Amino acid sequence: MPARLRALATVVCAAVLCALLTATAAHAESRTVQGGRLDWGIRSSFQSYVTGPVAKGSYSLTQGAATVGGGAFRFHSATGTYDAATGAFRAAFAGGVHFLGHRTSDGAHQLDLTLSRPTVSVSGGTGTLHVDVTSKAKDTGTVTTSRQVPFASLSLGGIDMRGGGDTVTLNNLPATLTAAGARSFAGYYTAGTALDPVSLSADVRAPASRQEKQPSATPSTGSPEPTRASSGAIRDGAVDWGVRRTFREYVTGDIADGRWTLTAGAQDGGALFRFPGGEGTYEDGGLTATFKGTVRFTGAHGLDLTLGGVRVAVRDGRGTLYADVKSPDVEEKKVPLVTFAAGAPKPDDGLVTFTEAPAKLTARGAEAFGGMYRAGTEMDPVSLAVALTAGADLPALPDLGSTPTPGASPRPTRTAGADTSAAPVASSAGGGDFPALPVSLAAGALLSAAAALVAVALRRRRTRPAASPADPGQG
Repeated sequence: MPARLRALATVVCAAVLCALLTATAAHAESRTVQGGRLDWGIRSSFQSYVTGPVAKGSYSLTQGAATVGGGAFRFHSATGTYDAATGAFRAAFAGGVHFLGHRTSDGAHQLDLTLSRPTVSVSGGTGTLHVDVTSKAKDTGTVTTSRQVPFASLSLGGIDMRGGGDTVTLNNLPATLTAAGARSFAGYYTAGTALDPVSLSADVRAPASRQEKQPSATPSTGSPEPTRASSGAIRDGAVDWGVRRTFREYVTGDIADGRWTLTAGAQDGGALFRFPGGEGTYEDGGLTATFKGTVRFTGAHGLDLTLGGVRVAVRDGRGTLYADVKSPDVEEKKVPLVTFAAGAPKPDDGLVTFTEAPAKLTARGAEAFGGMYRAGTEMDPVSLAVALTAGADLPALPDLGSTPTPGASPRPTRTAGADTSAAPVASSAGGGDFPALPVSLAAGALLSAAAALVAVALRRRRTRPAASPADPGQG
């Protein structure tokens, strides 16, 4: 090959190699999963069994888990990693569900099962759902706690997890109980049992090397803010309360067919409402604080209940949550809705907190709910955090991530006649990098371009007229 063509081929091949290495390096960067939700009913027949006439039990939600739809539990605040090049994905979600049933004469329960912190991992086209499990064996009553049990295998249905978007969405993934899951499920089901399908949506952040650098904060020239305080004015605060889970389900269910709206700064945390902007005082374990935000429940059959002006008072280990109430039958300020056991909260680095304190409805609260519940009814627990110093950070609100957009989810190729009504769907929607191409595909395309350039050069050389001795520049 002439020297010029050899040089051309060398340049083109170098460009090919450089492009491949650049593309591979770009997609080798692992991305951070931050925020999102996972919806899973575990097994609908198990729910029915627990709450039915045989087990006569119930379930409760912990750590911010919520109910959604006709029987699914919603877990929140996804954290993990995602590799757009290989499709490897791992996301852990917060929240748990505690099932109780078959109450015994001593007040204990033969059925006692808690599932929490579900984690979905996908690698090489296979998926697994891991969960923390605390269960009581049916025969011996032995209680066992296991961390991140590979509870169920997930069928991806040929979904290609590779891509470069800012949201990963997986819908209706069939789930099958594993042998390890069957053992941790206290023997209620055998390995291979079909569980409820799993759906999730997780937000993906760009690789750290591509994120815009934030300007560094200007050092303060004044006196440093003290990081500890034992009493005094409340700098900030928030109270988290979901009112009552079954009430929320009634509002959005088939009977009321309603909804709730949040105004004046109130925030939706899935299983709870956050009333922020706390102001007040704290001293010697007691506090008085007011909070911002309003929630209004509306629906059929005259449902119209507004709660706002939330206040919390704690004295001698007992707490009361007040609210301004407006409904067709009641319009009253500072109604004592629920009471709860607060203990003796003490400051820790300028922050006073109590979490999920059990709450009961007061007589005045029962009137506010139009007699729907009797006084003494268990309501959702109350969590509170108040900052006594400017540097104290309040607990994060459950992070449900971006709202999934099913229409943007590409469907994998399926055989003719296959039922796709509840088929798994994957998506890596949103902006970001170009979709990850297999390296062999990219190499083929670039090498084809190189070959074409060389071929063109050869044709030009063959068709070019021979230079005569008189042509200038020839020696």
